[in-house]
Amino acid sequence: MNKKQPLRPKPGNVVHLEDYDPGDTGGYADKDAARELLKDNRDRMRELQEVLWAEHKHALLIVLQAMDAGGKDGTIRHVMHGVNPQGVQVSGFKVPTSEELDHDFLWRIHQHTPPRGMIGIFNRSHYEDVLVVRVEKLVPEPVWQARYEHINAFERLLTDAGVTILKFYLHISRDEQKERFQARLDDPTKNWKFAKGDLTVRAKWGQYMAAYEDALTRCNTEWAPWYIVPANKKWYRNLVISSRIVETLEKLNLRYPDPEPDLDQVVIPD
Repeated sequence: MNKKQPLRPKPGNVVHLEDYDPGDTGGYADKDAARELLKDNRDRMRELQEVLWAEHKHALLIVLQAMDAGGKDGTIRHVMHGVNPQGVQVSGFKVPTSEELDHDFLWRIHQHTPPRGMIGIFNRSHYEDVLVVRVEKLVPEPVWQARYEHINAFERLLTDAGVTILKFYLHISRDEQKERFQARLDDPTKNWKFAKGDLTVRAKWGQYMAAYEDALTRCNTEWAPWYIVPANKKWYRNLVISSRIVETLEKLNLRYPDPEPDLDQVVIPD
């Protein structure tokens, strides 16, 4: 999709986000060109989710990371539109509580991983502990440096237990973030989504990009790949992510469980 590097960087390759165009639309002219494909993806996802639940052998974990206003909430709302909410659990990770801080950094994460039959979505995730924690210097460097390997081992543990992991970095430009922030300020119904602290984070854009590049490089594995999703155009972001989810579920070769024997002989009494 991107001419310089693929949507999914090859494990072991160093990621440079400047090589990825956040405004790329993969050759699609506009949202009208992608509307039917997105609808098809949603329909197929609903079918696959039902079999995932019925078979009860696999789980899917979707990790969403982005800068502020990157579109994590919108992705969940639009991509998962129409799926059975009983089969999806969404978890958000903000500032850790005092109890969470008394444990290792993955303790609070592990409790929210999806059980078999479920789709779990992380709106922010364990990667905050090598992103905001690193940039804001919340722990010493030796502590966060060690976390990349902890994360890789944790994700390996999950996949060995039947959890398939998809990680999406929603890549927006600094200019696009500014436009989205301004839209929140201009619309009274969206004022609540804007926090002055967002500007403090924005001022450290370069430091956050460097932190993301390290996470995308050092924690991009065969068992838990990262996808760098061009996200300036929301419709294209949704198409890309829905396509990856469908492709991933189809590769699981899901099957409905065998029915009880002799069901053809059952007579429902009056």
